[in-house]
Amino acid sequence: MNNANNHDERMAKMTFASVYPHYVNKVEKKARTKEELHQVIEWLTGYDEEKLKKLIEEKATFEKFFQKATLNSNARLITGTICGYRIEEIENPLTQQVRYLDKLVDELAKGRKMEKILRGA
Repeated sequence: MNNANNHDERMAKMTFASVYPHYVNKVEKKARTKEELHQVIEWLTGYDEEKLKKLIEEKATFEKFFQKATLNSNARLITGTICGYRIEEIENPLTQQVRYLDKLVDELAKGRKMEKILRGA
């Protein structure tokens, strides 16, 4: 098994609940709000606050988190580099979806305008 497969497997098994507090901390340190974070997550996945809370309580893996999601049709417009990877070149669909979320959280923390983050929504 090569490194890409190991990386993809680790991403699939990681729980959303383990990463979520880091997302909240990252955006709040940069004077953005938890509500804005939830808006970004809902735009990407279709999950409202109630569904998000349930997935966190269930300790859903990223695999389960994105299996149940209704990915926004404009998600493909999320491009650029995150954690050293070009998002549009990631071959594994789940890993790409996780990186979409990471990129949106980064953009929020960097102060980008919400209409730009949500790709014109």
